Amino acid sequence: MPGAGVVLLTRAGCHLCEDARVVVRRVTADLGLDWREVSAAEAPGLGARFAEELPVLFIDGVQRDFWSIDESRLRRLLTDP
Repeated sequence: MPGAGVVLLTRAGCHLCEDARVVVRRVTADLGLDWREVSAAEAPGLGARFAEELPVLFIDGVQRDFWSIDESRLRRLLTDP
């Protein structure tokens, strides 16, 4: 599993991944948080496990969303205790 923080698992050529990247970038910038993107090609174990769900959003190592990342939900997940 990805480590701490906000991690977006993506694959090249994925239009849903492009959309998710925009949402994650906007929300984390607004909240002053860092995030990182991990390519399924760079993490073949994760890529195989989540192949049908890409993109996948992890927060502190827990899968929190996939396919379409909802901006409101992401904000809530990152701001609610």
